[in-house]
Amino acid sequence: MNNKWNKMIYKFWSPFYDLIFNKGIFLSARKQVFQDARFMEGKKVLFVGVGTGADLELIQHLDINLTAIDYSDEMLEKARSKFKQSSIKFIQMDGQNMEFENESFDYVVGSLILSVVPNAEKCFEEMLRVLRNKGKIIIFDKFVPKDQQLSIFKRVVKPFIKVLGTDIGLRFEKVVQNFTGNIHIEEDCPLILNGMYRKIIVSKLES
Repeated sequence: MNNKWNKMIYKFWSPFYDLIFNKGIFLSARKQVFQDARFMEGKKVLFVGVGTGADLELIQHLDINLTAIDYSDEMLEKARSKFKQSSIKFIQMDGQNMEFENESFDYVVGSLILSVVPNAEKCFEEMLRVLRNKGKIIIFDKFVPKDQQLSIFKRVVKPFIKVLGTDIGLRFEKVVQNFTGNIHIEEDCPLILNGMYRKIIVSKLES
């Protein structure tokens, strides 16, 4: 995967994305991720890879400062169209090279983004960089379950699925291995598809 290819793929996906990933078990999983999310009044929240804005539909927007970025213009336009009367700032931006200053946000949300970007470690590093000390990263994504091997079937289909814009062989533990001294995993729970999709909450330790 690379950025140019991902732009092409998600231009194709944009008209159909909500029909698949904002319905059924995926919508149920998203609701589980955000049902307990209580963003405090006045806090700054960043959604990295906001896509069509599916997650934004599940949270209270009042009294919080929301910024949402995505690399795909088409996906971002879908999100904008859902929140025309909102104060949400929608910005076209690469989650691997964000243009925000260090420690700009109190919360960072990464939903189905680490498994999509060409460099998940770089994207997580950027999420951590723009997060304030004691802030939280909320992650909903697909990873190889801990202490499990990728099945033979998934190893076979992995290259083909990657062409469609996502990596089913990503390990969260590998993504964060270089940052363990700076973070605390507050929550890590399986949601759907035998633990392939997980909800993970990471807090940033004071430096």
